[in-house]
Amino acid sequence: MSVPQPSRRAVLLGGAALAAAGATGARRVSPLAAAGEEPASPGRRANPIAVSTYSYWRFREDSKLAITDCIDLAADAGFDAVEVLHIQMQDTSNAALQTIKQRAFRHGLSLCGLSTHQSFLSPDPAIRQQNVDHTIACIELAYAMGIPTMRVNTGRWGTSKSFDDLMANKGIEPRLEGYTDDEGFAWVQEGLEKCLPTAEKCGVVLGLENHWGLGRTAAGVLRCLKAVDSPWLKATLDTGNFLEDQYAQYQALAPEAVFVQAKTYYGGGTWYTLEIDYDRVAKILRDVDYRGYISLEFEGGEAHATAIPKSLAMLRNAFAA
Repeated sequence: MSVPQPSRRAVLLGGAALAAAGATGARRVSPLAAAGEEPASPGRRANPIAVSTYSYWRFREDSKLAITDCIDLAADAGFDAVEVLHIQMQDTSNAALQTIKQRAFRHGLSLCGLSTHQSFLSPDPAIRQQNVDHTIACIELAYAMGIPTMRVNTGRWGTSKSFDDLMANKGIEPRLEGYTDDEGFAWVQEGLEKCLPTAEKCGVVLGLENHWGLGRTAAGVLRCLKAVDSPWLKATLDTGNFLEDQYAQYQALAPEAVFVQAKTYYGGGTWYTLEIDYDRVAKILRDVDYRGYISLEFEGGEAHATAIPKSLAMLRNAFAA
């Protein structure tokens, strides 16, 4: 079988391009690119789309699936990766962690994030230290599963009667009597700084989420990031947790984002429904050259079997290259 040879024009153009590159120190161009037969440089790839295991549970009594089951469903749906919700894990032994990692690998999926809960917003040093110890243990879980980033929170004052009451008040709650936000931010800074040596050792970037408490606003998250000032503490941007001026707040937090959680509400939200223009969100993130994961957090009333595929299709379209 004869091998097709490039045309004389392609060879001549390729030689000229290589000679010019050698003379000027410019990037070398392939003969085919110089002949116009392939792009001179690859295009920007689309953001990979993940799904949080939370999307299959949503704190419903009838649907707390095992993490491995969520991985199977994510693979069948066509996602690129899975974000693991820590409190959904039924077993955190090393054997269980390696089973999760192997299940994702065999499906060709990345484990891209671990979502955890902690609160440094307490005047009691012992309680804050308990949360530091918990966060460090979670960092080590992420490391064991090969997960490169972990969601963390400032925590809340805890003055709301329940989470339902907090949501009814748009995430706003009174601070503890006798204490100030400045004291609270100092406690959060102290707690996060105690976690950073382990994060750096394990190669796990902490992503402080806009998730109620002192992190309810982009300004609150950015204040924490500025105070700590570490490459191992950045932001997890949750599109569903800004209840005022959402696009301005997306824009403010986007430059610090290392992970994005994308809410959808098919069937009506569990606590509220937020209208989100994902084409607009995608542009905000492209403008800061965010190339990381977009992780679906489905939080609606519709069955996940129908709502999650619709959510994936919408996010694929919005975040296409």
